[in-house]
Amino acid sequence: MACLSSGETSGTTATFVIVDRWTVTVASVGDSRCILDAQGGAVSSLTVDHRLEENVEERKRVTASGGEVGRLSIVGGVEVGPLRCWPGGLCLSRSIGDMDVGEFIVPVPYVKQVKLSNAGGRLIVASDGIWDALSSEMAAKSCRGLPAELAAKQVVKEALRTRGLKDDTTCIVVDIIPPDNSIQPPTPPKKHSMLRALLFRKKCHDSSSKLSKKLSAIGTVEELFEEGSAMLAERLGNDYSTSQSTSGLFTCVVCQIDLAPSEGISVHAGSIFSTSSKPWQGPFLCADCRNKKDAMEGKRPSGVKVA
Repeated sequence: MACLSSGETSGTTATFVIVDRWTVTVASVGDSRCILDAQGGAVSSLTVDHRLEENVEERKRVTASGGEVGRLSIVGGVEVGPLRCWPGGLCLSRSIGDMDVGEFIVPVPYVKQVKLSNAGGRLIVASDGIWDALSSEMAAKSCRGLPAELAAKQVVKEALRTRGLKDDTTCIVVDIIPPDNSIQPPTPPKKHSMLRALLFRKKCHDSSSKLSKKLSAIGTVEELFEEGSAMLAERLGNDYSTSQSTSGLFTCVVCQIDLAPSEGISVHAGSIFSTSSKPWQGPFLCADCRNKKDAMEGKRPSGVKVA
């Protein structure tokens, strides 16, 4: 029963990868990591570690929301180990689950989307047991020249040789290989949906299609999206404050159901992190999505009536 109770409140990290032709989208929470080993030997990270020890921005977010960040204190007041969030003592600032820690630990992912050149590349997705033992460059270098399945085994073997089995040590390798005489497929037109804005904030690019083709020709990875904020209000901004459905009613920015003017709840209402202090300003949410937003951001009930 003790194990069952512990399992009901425990948590996990997550790294979710979607490969669509040459476009790679990664959403990550915690300290599992995805790296890209592009053709030519350039290694880049497609995730951000949410470890309090290394991530200054996350430490600021946790303390700004009322959490405490510090090391474990033992007999005599000596502090040991990595930085942790209290209450709970978790080393991470973001995870899925962990129901027994403070509300400052949120499951909101860091999201990054890149477009590979037509030379392709290799993705290495692994848990923290790998990255505690190997740097991104070491992991990529250790398995070059091997097929994907053997490459994953080699990365694990190298991590165990370096540090031993001290944590979850799991690795997946995915090769994005162009066919012979490949021509980079055209990018499908983007659909500017409200739900997409929940995950992505499009970066401003002045590049034309000609520049994109040039980048592809020289093997450069093009960054399309990046969003790391833990707050929905910051992800959405005010771009959709006047969005209305064909019926003339306002719509929920997330689930797109129609809302009467008196039903909509501003995404900014009750948010201490929002740059807007106007709860009547859009975008707007329905009651259900507002509850989900608060849960996603780790908030306790703010006193705003949502039903």
